[in-house]
Amino acid sequence: MKTSDFDYDLPKDLIAQTPLVKREESKLLILNRQTGLLVHEKFKNIIDYLEAGDVLVLNNTKVIPARLIGEKNTKAKIELLLIKEVAKDIWECLVKPVKRIKVGTELKFGEMLIGECVAKKEEGIALFKFKYEGVFLEVLEQLGDMPLPPYITEKLEKKERYQTVYAKEDGSVAAPTAGLHFTDEIIRGLKKKKVEIITITLHVGIGTFRPITVENPLEHKMHAEFYQVDDETVRALNLAKKNNKRIISVGTTTTRTLETIYNDGLFLAKSGWTDLFIYPGYRFQAIDGLLTNFHLPKSTLLMLVSAFSSREYILNAYQEAVSQKYRFFSFGDAMLII
Repeated sequence: MKTSDFDYDLPKDLIAQTPLVKREESKLLILNRQTGLLVHEKFKNIIDYLEAGDVLVLNNTKVIPARLIGEKNTKAKIELLLIKEVAKDIWECLVKPVKRIKVGTELKFGEMLIGECVAKKEEGIALFKFKYEGVFLEVLEQLGDMPLPPYITEKLEKKERYQTVYAKEDGSVAAPTAGLHFTDEIIRGLKKKKVEIITITLHVGIGTFRPITVENPLEHKMHAEFYQVDDETVRALNLAKKNNKRIISVGTTTTRTLETIYNDGLFLAKSGWTDLFIYPGYRFQAIDGLLTNFHLPKSTLLMLVSAFSSREYILNAYQEAVSQKYRFFSFGDAMLII
């Protein structure tokens, strides 16, 4: 297996730069993971492909406005992307340009926030200690921007469009994008059909911005991400397994969490950090279906969906999506693999 095995050609005009006016109007490509059969649909009709008794698992993480533009005393501009809080008011940050800071460098963010570099690490990452008045997340809401991926170059007019309608737990630096298509109305329709809807939390981290840069994917280092799954969710998951009901995962983040907490035939309620890397050859135990967006070439996410079906079926589905002018990546269309 080579990283180049997961490459494909994508015209730049198919990279979605903005969300659709209506979330539910996204296209939905249905893939039978055993046969490779494809069906073209609209996302609003996803209800027709789920059954009473299915358990749909959502990631309820909420994106924080984690992109900050600071100023040195020389007036030079420095961009920080907050990744995770490692101690009280100390955050691991991706810094651009990192060569312009050193330990002790202070950055000023308007009148409300000051950050001091307290350590430098590899891959453009540094630790910053922040000084502020009040509640840090409220300060971020005023000063920060949504941390959109680098392939999105247009300004996001409404911050809430980079959140799922069920986002609840603050902590992500990127949206769990498979969930962006859901509306409250679709969720009500699924519940009316007796589809059980439950949530886990995984805070999406820097790994979502990191491509695989080595030809042997096994040499790629996955960044750990924090997850939390409670007792009530685990009871529903274990009951579904016991009764042979389908567990449908919304997104690769949810998938990695569910596979992490499944052990010896049972889901376990716990929290922690996962760096699970799923690629072809992996034996799925937790899930029976996967709703996901279309992923970047040569990415860990493309490898995950290829593992759930097959590389051949996934790349064929992507080729079909390109030919039918599907929209790709974060604000793009969706695929249901069942």
